[in-house]
Amino acid sequence: MQENNEHIVRVGDLDLWAEAFGDSGHPTVLLVMGAQAQGVQWPDGLVRRLVDGGRRVIRYDHRDTGRSSTVDFAAHPYTVADLASDAIAVLDDFKVERAHLVGASLGGLIVQRLAVTHPDRVLTLTSLSSQPLGTDTAAAVRRVMEGTPTPPGELPPPAPELLAALAASFPEPGASLEDYLAARLPLWRILHGPVLPFDEEEYRTLERRAYTRARDLRAGLNHALAGAADPGSAADLAAVTAPTLVVHGTEDPMFPPAHAEATAAAIAGARLVMIEGMGHTLPASAHDRLAEEILRHTGRRP
Repeated sequence: MQENNEHIVRVGDLDLWAEAFGDSGHPTVLLVMGAQAQGVQWPDGLVRRLVDGGRRVIRYDHRDTGRSSTVDFAAHPYTVADLASDAIAVLDDFKVERAHLVGASLGGLIVQRLAVTHPDRVLTLTSLSSQPLGTDTAAAVRRVMEGTPTPPGELPPPAPELLAALAASFPEPGASLEDYLAARLPLWRILHGPVLPFDEEEYRTLERRAYTRARDLRAGLNHALAGAADPGSAADLAAVTAPTLVVHGTEDPMFPPAHAEATAAAIAGARLVMIEGMGHTLPASAHDRLAEEILRHTGRRP
């Protein structure tokens, strides 16, 4: 049966928006987005390639993004473990016992966490543009802002120009679409990286969609608080038994390539794929390669 349907997944007092594509009889790939990002920011072109490759694909909005519920974080704080539980709830709602998990950025940490805590639900693991569990990104950001050197043995921090762009990327509540785009596009230029051609309209389209769907565009900032409250531990990754793929851009300004190398080194048998020129985004120019790697990985037999 072909699917292209939307669900509202109930998790306690929260509603999570989710959407499925493809044949329900095909292996399921659950796409888990990063901090502040909506499920629809998994590009349609990449989703289509995965479906054409024989996968059922599910994407969803985290709490505090898109059409999902927003949270009063001060009254009801949550952690990455709670975001991981949300992903399990999405699988349960679609009646999926085991899935191929693909997580980008914060989503990579979420799927790593699930591979540790719910190995029975994970067919394969793909960590994309992410970092290993236990990385103290908040401390790394503080050091950059204070001009303090990175201690020996620590993973490299985000680029200073990226942090400056992030700080300026959210206009005041009630900002018009054009004001919102004006604030967001400089951030996307830096996230995209300096090597691959930058298609401004591609990112304008992405952000227009986010703007029109969001209940509260600033609510996703809570994800940084959730990550800082419960970063997990890189030592936990030694317990991962799911076949693991680590995919990363050579020009990632958020998590430089050493983060991918550390993730792959922490998981036995993990395969590391570096995509030349890619930054911390999923541009159309990389969709063929990304789909090829994910299809190859999710097509392997247990």
